[in-house]
Amino acid sequence: MSENDQSVESFAHKVKLENNEVGVMALGGLGEIGKNTYAIQYQDEIVVIDAGIMFPEDDLLGVDYVIPDYTYLVENIEKVKALVITHGHEDHIGAISYFLRAVNVPVYAPPFAMALIKGKLEEHNLLKKTELHEFHPDDHFDFGKMQVEFFQTTHSIPDTVGVAVHTPVGTIVETGDFKFDLTPVTKQFPDIQKMAKIGRDGVLLLMSDSTNAEKPQFTKSEAWVQKSVERIFGRVTKGRIIFATFASNVSRVKMAMEAAVEHGRKIAVFGRSMETAVTNGRELGYLNIPDEYLLEPSDLKNTPADETLILSTGSQGEPMAALARIANGTHKQIKLQPNDTVVFSSNPIPGNTASVNKVINELEEGGAHVIYGALNNIHTSGHGGQEEQKLMLELMKPKFFMPIHGEYRMLKIHSGLAQSTGVPEDHIFVMDNGDVLALDGEHAHPAGHFSAEDTYVDGGGIGDVGSAVLHERQKLSQDGLVIVTATINMQTKEILSGPDLLSRGFVYMRESGDLINDGRRVAFGTIRKAMLANNADEGSIRQAVIDELSHYLYKKTARKPIIIPVLIQVK
Repeated sequence: MSENDQSVESFAHKVKLENNEVGVMALGGLGEIGKNTYAIQYQDEIVVIDAGIMFPEDDLLGVDYVIPDYTYLVENIEKVKALVITHGHEDHIGAISYFLRAVNVPVYAPPFAMALIKGKLEEHNLLKKTELHEFHPDDHFDFGKMQVEFFQTTHSIPDTVGVAVHTPVGTIVETGDFKFDLTPVTKQFPDIQKMAKIGRDGVLLLMSDSTNAEKPQFTKSEAWVQKSVERIFGRVTKGRIIFATFASNVSRVKMAMEAAVEHGRKIAVFGRSMETAVTNGRELGYLNIPDEYLLEPSDLKNTPADETLILSTGSQGEPMAALARIANGTHKQIKLQPNDTVVFSSNPIPGNTASVNKVINELEEGGAHVIYGALNNIHTSGHGGQEEQKLMLELMKPKFFMPIHGEYRMLKIHSGLAQSTGVPEDHIFVMDNGDVLALDGEHAHPAGHFSAEDTYVDGGGIGDVGSAVLHERQKLSQDGLVIVTATINMQTKEILSGPDLLSRGFVYMRESGDLINDGRRVAFGTIRKAMLANNADEGSIRQAVIDELSHYLYKKTARKPIIIPVLIQVK
C-alpha cells in the first residue's frame, strides 16, 4: 500500500491524519509572542510558513534565543516541500539558520525578507547550500497537491504578505502579521480586493494574527507618526537629533531620514542592524536618500550639531546597542552634548521596560532632552486592533477559524471576535504548539499532538541546555557557589590537605572569615567520618560533604549555595 493510500501516522501514532484530510499545526507561535512556525500537511506534502525565534524571558539565564523543536519535520523531511516566509521580522525569520540545519528545503521569501535572510545564511555559512526563491505578492507556486499564493498586507516592515495554501480539500489562509494601514509610508497598500476574492472563492480555515486582540480599535497609520516626526524635526533647531527605533521598521527610518534631509541635517547611522537595514532599504528602493546626506562616523566631529541626525539602534534599552553606550558614556565615537534631543520612536516590548527607563534616565542625566511615550505620538503598532481583525474575518469568511500569533488570552479574545462575525463557536479552535487540526472540507477535529517543546540556543549550543541546567543557573544567581577542595588518601583514611572553601556569589570571603573557618571544620569532620564508613568511595564522600555543609550553611545564613566538593586522591 502506498503512503498516499493510507492515513498519515507519525511520532509513535500521536498524530493521525486520514488520507482525505489536511493537517494544520504550529511548532511555535501559539500561547506566546514569537517563535512563529506553522505547517500545512496534505498526504505526502508539507509546506512550512515562517521560522521565527523568541527572545528569552528573564528566568532563562544565559539563553540567547528560544527556537521550536523541529523533530516532527525532521522525521517527515521527505514530505517538506518548502519554507515560505511572510516577512522579515526576527519572530518570523530569526531561526532560519537553525531550521535549515535541521530541514534543508527551498526557501521562498519577499524581497526585503530575502535580503535579511541572505545575510543570516552567509553569517552561518549556509548561503551556498540553500535554494532561495524571491517572490512578489502576485506570484504563486505549485508544489504538487498544494499550491501557494500571496496577498499584500501592511505591517511595520516592507514586503509583508499573507499566504493562501490551496489544498484538494480547501484553502488555508495564514495572514502573517498585519494591520490595515490605508496611508502607509512605504506606499505598499493592503490588497483588500485580493483578500476579498480569496474569501469569495472559499476559505476552509483562517489562521489570523492575534497580537492586538486586546485593543478595541483600529491601529493608527504610520502617516500619523510621520506628522509627529516632522514636527519634532521642525521644532528642534539647536543640537543634534538622535533617533532610535527598530532597525526593521523601514517606514520609521524613512520618516527620520527624509525629515533630516528636509531640514538640512546630515545622517550618521550607528548599530549593525541599522546599517544593514539602511543598506537593504536603499538597494531595494525604499530609502531614496542622496549620498551627500550620509555621513561616515568619522565625519561627525566636523559636522555642526544642528546639521546632524544620528540614526541608532537601542530603542529597547539593549545594553550593548549604540544608544545605551551613548547614554552611559562608553561609546567610542559619540558623547552626549547638552543640546542633544533623543527620540525613542518605539514602545518597550514586555520585559524591556526597566532597561528602556534606565537608558532614558542616563540620557536625561547626561543633559539630553528625551522624547518618548504615547503622549508624543511617535509610535504606532504594526499589528491590527480588534476592528482590523474583524475586517480580516469578514473579508475571508472562513468556515473554520484558528487564532495564532499571541498569548492564550489574546487567542481567546480573537476567538470571541470571530464569533461576533458569524463563525460558529464549534468551528473555532484554540490550539497549543504541537496540536494538529485535521480538516476534510466539511468537518474539523483535533488529530493528535507531537512534541513541540522549546529548544534553547546558548552560544554555539543548540538544545544542550535544559531545565536541569537552568535550575542550576537560577540557584547560582540566587545563592551562589561554594567549592570545597581537599586532598585525601583513601587507603590510609587520611586528609592530607584542606579542606579549603572558596565562595563565589555566596559571601564575601574577606568579611566572612568565621563562617568560612567553621565551614572548613564541618567539611573536615564530614570527610573524615565518611572515609571511615564501610564501602566508602569518592561519590559517597562528595555527597556527605554536600549534605552536611548545605545544612550548616543554611542554618547560619538561610541560603542554599551550590556545593561542589573537589577531592584529590593520593595513593
